[in-house]
Amino acid sequence: MSALLQVSGVEGGYGGGRVLNGVSFTVDKGEVLALIGRNGVGKTTLMRALIGLVALDAGSIALDGEAIGAAKPDVRARKGIGYVPQGREIFGALTVAENLQVGAQANRAQAARMKEKVVGYFPILKNRYEQKAGTMSGGEQQQLAIARALISSPKVLLLDEPSEGIQPSIVDLIGETLLQVARETGIGVVLVEQDMGMVERIATRCCVMDKGRIVDTLSPAQLGDEELIRQYLAL
Repeated sequence: MSALLQVSGVEGGYGGGRVLNGVSFTVDKGEVLALIGRNGVGKTTLMRALIGLVALDAGSIALDGEAIGAAKPDVRARKGIGYVPQGREIFGALTVAENLQVGAQANRAQAARMKEKVVGYFPILKNRYEQKAGTMSGGEQQQLAIARALISSPKVLLLDEPSEGIQPSIVDLIGETLLQVARETGIGVVLVEQDMGMVERIATRCCVMDKGRIVDTLSPAQLGDEELIRQYLAL
């Protein structure tokens, strides 16, 4: 059986500058894959390439067996790529309900069915539909951002630093929820994350990036090897 997401030899960058240098990896259904590494090694650029915000110079991306490397971001969203960027980028002037409606545009047929399930994953949203998203705490906004990405029932969910700026208890909640979502729905999850505690709790595999390429694949248990972590992450 082929992988849900298959990334092969991806190269790309900005303004003619190369950031990604032959990135290859796969994600299976229900898997949580963490991309780890020092700042500036290309993790966010890779996420942007997967969603279609950075053009590929070489390589391929396939979702559920279909090539999507040349597709525009809105097409990739409709085909099943969900994305929660670093900083969340919720629409602060819109209500919770309106933010969810924005996410629903990628797959309106599934959104009505998914709304109740998504709010079940993040019950804090249930009584907040009419609240302006900009008045919510950072942790609540992150839950909304993930719910907005999930409401269209994606096949793969990409998250860039979902723990950033969030209190530890909410980080734990978000991690547990992502693991639950992956197990219950079969969605593949790819996250860029610096919180090694979160990665160790929820990831099935960890791909280490350096200089725009994946240089090693670790099990979550190996994150307890302090010498290895110093070598790869300079922590």
